[in-house]
Amino acid sequence: MSRNRVAVLGTGQTKYVAKRLDITMAGMVREAIDRALADAHLTMDDIDAIAIGKAPDLFEGSMMPELSMAEAIGAVGKPLLRVHTAGSVGASTAIVGASMVGSGIHRRVLAVSWEKQSESNAMWALSIPVPFTMPVGAGAGGFFAPHVRSYIHNSGAPEHIGAMVAAKDRRNGAKNPLAHLHQPDLTVEKVMASQMLWDPIRFDETCPSSDGACAVVLGDEATADDAIAEGRKVAWVHATAMRTEPLSYSHRNVVSPQAGRDASAALWRDAGITNPLEEVDTAEIYVPFSWFEPMWLENLGFMPEYQGWKFTEAGETEIGGKLPVNASGGVLSSNPIGASGMIRCAEAAIQVMGKGGDHQVPDVRKAFGHAYGGGSQYFSMWLLGADKP
Repeated sequence: MSRNRVAVLGTGQTKYVAKRLDITMAGMVREAIDRALADAHLTMDDIDAIAIGKAPDLFEGSMMPELSMAEAIGAVGKPLLRVHTAGSVGASTAIVGASMVGSGIHRRVLAVSWEKQSESNAMWALSIPVPFTMPVGAGAGGFFAPHVRSYIHNSGAPEHIGAMVAAKDRRNGAKNPLAHLHQPDLTVEKVMASQMLWDPIRFDETCPSSDGACAVVLGDEATADDAIAEGRKVAWVHATAMRTEPLSYSHRNVVSPQAGRDASAALWRDAGITNPLEEVDTAEIYVPFSWFEPMWLENLGFMPEYQGWKFTEAGETEIGGKLPVNASGGVLSSNPIGASGMIRCAEAAIQVMGKGGDHQVPDVRKAFGHAYGGGSQYFSMWLLGADKP
């Protein structure tokens, strides 16, 4: 935990689409930054430092684009720190930004992450041989499908659970004007009828490939108190956690990785949470393939082992359920890889601040944001609250 209290003062996102042909990478990122600053009622002059994150440079074929983008992202003359933890990088960047404030080094920090996948090919980038490591094969889906098969076999989950998650998240995404995919009429039956890509993952159970950017502005206690005094809401950072583990080692549990269990246990401990399912009002969980919702519910301590699918099947992860998961539509509705984790963190803040619009969950006091990356080996998460911790 940080020595000093930290709060999210504002968030900003672009509209997520398949191809942003109308704008450069720098311009796209600046859209999110400007919206976050406006939401926080601050200007770039108020920002003390910047944390940035994106997925591997190979995803866009541009090495260290932040160097040429320094002026666009407001980094000229300010400390700039780049974060990289594979697909979880967006959430890691938000957490690093929070630590830069919580440490007392800076008062106001801008954290921003992005991806412009249309400028390269993530499937190809994920399929090249890596030294000393077995190749992924056919992209991320080819890597994660065996994990899903193992979960289904071990838990006895019926095959329609993934389709339920996909239909739910796409319905939620249709309520979010920034989401990439708007499919309000997607049903379980339609998902089950879609093409099988990586058994048991079907086409409609996978995330899209998106262009987009997300930014959050983090401030110290005095700055947050000033905002509250002026009638604005903030989302207090109650706890953060990051953990990692090797990609491959003997007896590694790829269905419920140790790093995820350790990170969530540390998060709940530091936030004073003894029963996450009862004390957390909504969760933004990184679900790029629909079966990961029940898998992560168990990994994160919301549900006992092999019981997550029953919680999903009962409708408890719907808006209006006991724990609404991915009210924004989640990664299944928008997936600019480098930004996807930060979107989870930003959407948690949006829920706490009551700015969710049509996808707002009622009466949110505590919201959870989560991301994972690599071969389910990097985990980043935070818990935000309406009340000062």
